[in-house]
Amino acid sequence: MIGFAWRIGADGAAERVAAEATPSGDAAFLWVHLATNADRAQAWLRDEAKLEPFTIDQLTAAETRPRADKIGQGAFVNLRGRTDEELDSSDMLASIRIWATKGRVITVSRKELVVLTTVAEQVSHGTIRDPGDLIAAFATAITEDLDPVVADLGDGLDDCEQRLSAHRVFELRREVTRVRSEAINYRRFLSPQRAALERLATLPGDWLAEDDRAHLSAAADRAARMAEEVEAIRERAALMHEALTDLRAEQLDQRSLVIAMVAMIFLPLTFLTGLYGMNVKGLPYAEEPWAFDAIAGMCAVIAAGIVIWFLQRHWFRG
Repeated sequence: MIGFAWRIGADGAAERVAAEATPSGDAAFLWVHLATNADRAQAWLRDEAKLEPFTIDQLTAAETRPRADKIGQGAFVNLRGRTDEELDSSDMLASIRIWATKGRVITVSRKELVVLTTVAEQVSHGTIRDPGDLIAAFATAITEDLDPVVADLGDGLDDCEQRLSAHRVFELRREVTRVRSEAINYRRFLSPQRAALERLATLPGDWLAEDDRAHLSAAADRAARMAEEVEAIRERAALMHEALTDLRAEQLDQRSLVIAMVAMIFLPLTFLTGLYGMNVKGLPYAEEPWAFDAIAGMCAVIAAGIVIWFLQRHWFRG
């Protein structure tokens, strides 16, 4: 049921232990990660970790958003990061819930974050020495992991702008719509994540060292920059969508104009051929052998005259 647990010493030395273990000797804190469903996590948090019901509810809530709140002598932190597991199209980032206090950190996630392995490797290498280091490592790793993803969205939109043409309207509209949708989804979490990291950096508590607060502030600044970038991408995508709509409307107008001009060319010709196609007596020159050639020539002259009239007024250019 438990994902894994680490006992971390004051010197950074880490060892894998049972989740029920407690810090001992020179151990700085115990990190327990739960990768499970809500019911089983609630049972473990209540029976083994002995947490308060309010804290348990926060760690296992179904609907979450980035936040940071002080709880007793510790803090509850909710962050969002990428995952390789399948998610709903409207919720592109998985959450990791963190309860931290001096001596223990408990993290809970229903979907495994990409950065979880990175942070676990930092623990095993001895670079994390206190709860503040662990939270700062998560915040930094999440923002570093999201940075190239946001940059790729901008690059994709740049590529669409370079390929902008009336002949690629449908193809580009699909791509722009995808970029805009992803930017909106990322923006939903990056803005509150920045606020959560800023608040966390200012929370009182002796388990957060000054260097931890500095790292959290740096992660908050990076999240703010990404939030501004996805907002710019969203606005650019909206403008490009309008440009594509205008191109499509112009394309339809040009085609409608061509159809209208062709109809105008054939309208008098249709009248003549319809008139002489009537099966009645008395049509002028109906019995003459040159009548067909004369009518065909007249139709050609009329059509040429209408086309020349259109060209003189530049109608064929729209």
